[in-house]
Amino acid sequence: MLSTERTQELACLQKQIGYTFRDISLLNKALTHKSYVNENSQPLKDNERFEFLGDSVLDLIVSGYMIKAFPNFSEGTLSKIRAAVVNESCLTELARQIDLGKYLLLGKGEESSGGREKNSLLANAYEALAGAVYFDSDLETALNIYLPVLEKEIAKYAETARFRDHKSELQEYTQTHFNGIPNYKIVNEKGPAHAKEFEVVVLVQEIIRGRGNGKSKKEAEQAAALSALKSFNLIPKD
Repeated sequence: MLSTERTQELACLQKQIGYTFRDISLLNKALTHKSYVNENSQPLKDNERFEFLGDSVLDLIVSGYMIKAFPNFSEGTLSKIRAAVVNESCLTELARQIDLGKYLLLGKGEESSGGREKNSLLANAYEALAGAVYFDSDLETALNIYLPVLEKEIAKYAETARFRDHKSELQEYTQTHFNGIPNYKIVNEKGPAHAKEFEVVVLVQEIIRGRGNGKSKKEAEQAAALSALKSFNLIPKD
């Protein structure tokens, strides 16, 4: 049985996430770190099982959304974006946005070592919270709560160049549809040695499918791959 003070604390958190638990003990469990369990004699369970569940729930929410939102993205690109969203760094930031750390039940040692601000602990608690919401309700409810915040993160990473390896995307596509890999060729170099510019073409089955320029061979190849992806209508043309 939760104390009146703890119940009031958790009421604030429920208001923040926009969901009222049918069984508030599930919420309390999601916020109980193993260090707290180890230091208390009363029968308690930590949040690790909910953390396990929440990781899958968040993965499913992100995956389902992206399949609909980005029909032309390859499996490899979708995996990279999902890994960037459902990871410690991103989940820690989302946890801090709702001040999740202040609601955690920690052991004295963990408390004194700054556990409420530890990235790994906050990210795990955020996953556990998602698992508890799902367990207390259903996937649709969890989707309504978490998709709005996750959608912003997905959009950010989907538009970030470092998560769009165009060469890898093109290779995945050509291996699947042409049973071969792209061939990149430098067709032009210009400029002084310290400021070279390269022009590269990419061939698929000996046909030029893309052309790109860059200050390095790698950059030019990425630009050529992007051009090829556009020619295959895998990325919208400018």
